[in-house]
Amino acid sequence: MSNAELNIADIQQLRMGKSLVIAMDGPSGSGKSSVSKAVATRLGLAFLDTGAMYRSVTWHCINANIDFANATAVEAAARTIKIEQSLEPDTEFVKVNGVFVTDAIRDPKISASVSSVATNLGARAALVRRQQDIIAASDRRIVVEGRDITTVVAPDAEARLILTASEAARMRRRGLQLGGTQSAAQLAEQVLARDAKDSTVVDFQRAADGVYTVDSSDLDFEQTVAAVINVVRQCVNEGPAA
Repeated sequence: MSNAELNIADIQQLRMGKSLVIAMDGPSGSGKSSVSKAVATRLGLAFLDTGAMYRSVTWHCINANIDFANATAVEAAARTIKIEQSLEPDTEFVKVNGVFVTDAIRDPKISASVSSVATNLGARAALVRRQQDIIAASDRRIVVEGRDITTVVAPDAEARLILTASEAARMRRRGLQLGGTQSAAQLAEQVLARDAKDSTVVDFQRAADGVYTVDSSDLDFEQTVAAVINVVRQCVNEGPAA
């Protein structure tokens, strides 16, 4: 059986009855969200998109006219607003204070401002606490993806990975994701400039001790999912997939 033809029924038995937290970091456009969702589905795990939480706070600040330069107000927003989001990898919905924002938080104006929340250390700490609570409530059977998951949010996860890719591959993938509507300059702002801003407060591109790196530059989607699952199996001492 090839890596792209993994036996899903067999894989879903992985560590049944035990904790299985998969922490995945990576730069913009690396494919970590779509890959993480697929891994969660195939392993029968919950899924947490931490980036959606930062986007939710960003959306709230914009709509509540909170100045991003007011660090205290941004931190208070991250600490107090109600965020509801699906933990099912095949179902995407996000609500902020009861308002559906699933599509709104993906708007380019949110992407352009989200680093203002991500680089606010108080807001970051508040969201990390929320994320850790969600992991605990999931009975620790969950895939968590974002920026500082392997080192801050879930440093004791059973499997910790950085999913990366070349700049060219990341720009191409983000362009396809956006339907070819963005110029090269806009893509560079969304992918490279945002990473540069976020890297001032968290290192999500270099693997810490015990963190595996999966480079998907020359892999297609199925190959990338298979590579991640193989790393997970190795991390929990169940060997590589057939």
